[in-house]
Amino acid sequence: MSQSDSDARGMPLNAGHTALAQRLAKDLTQLTLEQFEPAVIAKVKTCLFDFIGCAFEARDKAWSRQALSSIQTQQARPTPHSGLADIIATPCAAQFADAAFVNGIMGHGLVREDMHSASISHMGVVVLPVLLALSQYRRVSGSDWVRAVVAGYEVGGKLGGALLDARVARIHRPTGIVGPLAAAAAGACLLGLNETQTANAIALAANTVSGFNQWAHTGGSEMYFHIGYAAANSLKAVLLAEAGAFASPSALDGEAGLFAAHGKRAAADSVQLFTGTPEIMAVYHKPVPACNFAQTATQAALALVRSTAYTTADIRAITIRVPAAGAAYPGCDYTGPYAHALQAKMSIQYNVVSALLSGSLSEANFDTLDDARMQHLLAMTQLVVDDEMTQAYPGQQGGEVAVTLVDGSRHAKRLSNVVNATDEEVRQRFKAAVQALAGAKAAADIEALIVELHNSADAGLLAASLSLKKA
Repeated sequence: MSQSDSDARGMPLNAGHTALAQRLAKDLTQLTLEQFEPAVIAKVKTCLFDFIGCAFEARDKAWSRQALSSIQTQQARPTPHSGLADIIATPCAAQFADAAFVNGIMGHGLVREDMHSASISHMGVVVLPVLLALSQYRRVSGSDWVRAVVAGYEVGGKLGGALLDARVARIHRPTGIVGPLAAAAAGACLLGLNETQTANAIALAANTVSGFNQWAHTGGSEMYFHIGYAAANSLKAVLLAEAGAFASPSALDGEAGLFAAHGKRAAADSVQLFTGTPEIMAVYHKPVPACNFAQTATQAALALVRSTAYTTADIRAITIRVPAAGAAYPGCDYTGPYAHALQAKMSIQYNVVSALLSGSLSEANFDTLDDARMQHLLAMTQLVVDDEMTQAYPGQQGGEVAVTLVDGSRHAKRLSNVVNATDEEVRQRFKAAVQALAGAKAAADIEALIVELHNSADAGLLAASLSLKKA
């Protein structure tokens, strides 16, 4: 759209064109929970279990402590007029945006958050902390809260699927782009903003997208803080829109908007919400606390080591096959040296070799970055782009690991798609993490609130239950 195609406010003059933010806002304000199958509601709860479990488990990570120390906190219980929201797994409360900032970082702190492959993004770690904070800003029902989650994942999934690809992701952090848009849409939906306010919230959030992927080359912890920035900024965008702030309706699809900035302006016209299965149903839950693109190959390595008898000394060569998107993503094709755990979490080679050595993969696998056996095997590892997997991606994310032994025998395991952590596995991880810090009763109480969330008259009870404040 040229300057002559819009008025001074950025509103389209062509009566046949509606700006993308306005189209999204219209769909969101008409959304009802009743239009979704029970499986969608169940998926929201699995995403919650995953996020909360990760936040509890990552509470004492360096980046979680740093985030908490960077804000002003109070040892107070949030009330309707206190201006505070609870911080997960702590006795602390903070202003809404600050609480969302810290909670998002903790939810991302293990690199085991939920994943939406088509947008290369982690929606839950931005959407969920924003909605938790807003549920203590204003009393909202559990059904509205669940509806807002679905809305946020839908907007993030559809916008990210149209905007993001391997070229963009080589430089820009996908969740730093998609997260603010998804969370702003979710927050506007939760607070019941009208069409104009909702469009303004999304447009304001579009002006906060940020994050570069240089961290993946160095192991820099800015990756964790991208999520906090996205959560805090999107929450502020929602509250600004509610207060009457105006933003360009064409901030997404205009000539100087978000899509144009990434050379994808034409793709904005294809974005339509809820044209098929809701995007939240495409989200998978990582079984491995590492990069998305390391998941399938690592799972293949685990299957291989459990079915083949050999010792480290028997291995002569390791070949890993992945889609082109996996090999191209920053930090994924890297054999060391590993100065920081995040470099290892991003490296496909590290995760595969670690699985071959230990027969398992947990957070503990990233505590021994300079293990001599690891270095020995990494030196004989080759990462190969697989054409068939590339064609199938992102619908399927394949991976293969082949080990050649000194006797010349070759043993391989190929998976056509990532194996999702099951709902029960996610739930058990959640229970273990919460019990470790808060005890069995607190874990059971939180679990019960999540299970019945869609029937709750006050979704803020869940946010309050995540605090470690003494009764």
